[in-house]
Amino acid sequence: MATIKDVARRAGVAPSTVSYVLSGSRKISEETRKAVRAAIAELGYHPRASARTLRSARSDVLVLAVPREPGKYRAVDGRFAIEISDAARAHGYDVLMMTDQPGVAGLRRVAGSGLADAAILMAVQEADPRITALREMSFPTALLGHGDARDETGLPWVDLDWEAAVSLALTETAARGHERIVFLASAEHEIADRRGYALHGLDGAREAARRTTADVTLQPSSADPERLRQLVRRALTSRPRPTALVVQHLVLLNQVRDEIAALGLRVPEDLAVVPVGSLPDEPGTSALPRIELPVGRMAAAVVQLAVEAIGGGNGEARHELISPRFAEGPAIPPPSGRDAAP
Repeated sequence: MATIKDVARRAGVAPSTVSYVLSGSRKISEETRKAVRAAIAELGYHPRASARTLRSARSDVLVLAVPREPGKYRAVDGRFAIEISDAARAHGYDVLMMTDQPGVAGLRRVAGSGLADAAILMAVQEADPRITALREMSFPTALLGHGDARDETGLPWVDLDWEAAVSLALTETAARGHERIVFLASAEHEIADRRGYALHGLDGAREAARRTTADVTLQPSSADPERLRQLVRRALTSRPRPTALVVQHLVLLNQVRDEIAALGLRVPEDLAVVPVGSLPDEPGTSALPRIELPVGRMAAAVVQLAVEAIGGGNGEARHELISPRFAEGPAIPPPSGRDAAP
């Protein structure tokens, strides 16, 4: 029996395009439509009646996919889950949360059983297998974050412009007179997983390093507390000593600050610390110059995109890349003037 993948292969298109032709939910060129129809006729493909029945009945539930390691908690995940739940409720939807890794099997189960009407994906990777699976099932999906710089997913998404955010933090720090800056990037495993925010942050750091005369050291972080301590100590005791630390990996920011204190450095007198992507009203960051993550705006936007996807969308997938800005509060201090030389 022919499948939707067989039809897509014969027509030379993606499985999602076949689904769009069958459902009429998106605008497809006449040439592509004819190719898909011809492939359907040649292969004798018939969509499953049961799948059509499941999709016609609404559950009024959105599934939120937040992959996480058992026993480990990230405040940003919890904050987004709450904000997304609040935004979904305003649209008449409840939220089902999935935390398994990588999450493909669970999402297939939810999408195929009718437990939810749409999916919202967090921690989006380049070539994310969850996206591939949901597109094959033509399941309405919206992304909180984006992984592929070429934007080939064909799905709606919203994200902070992490590249611009890190670049802004570093260039402004350099403009305040700091000549030696350490950028503590996302954790090594996040970079290895090719998560969008981690890769875009590195791109922003490299761009800032090209645009300024400051010496910018790129240092990936670590989720392992002991390794993080070693990385921070090594970066901040290099000679000449750095006078500023820009931090994207904020999960263990308190431990980073403890290590700074253990080195006998004072913030901000000896070391300017600039978080990028901190949570609004997060304890411990209000006294620092910082670029905050617009959680409320992002949550409301991604829920709106998911609801629109349930309704078939409006042509091309919508994308929202939010420009970064410094939060109100302390400005980046200049170097103290204390001799940082060996």
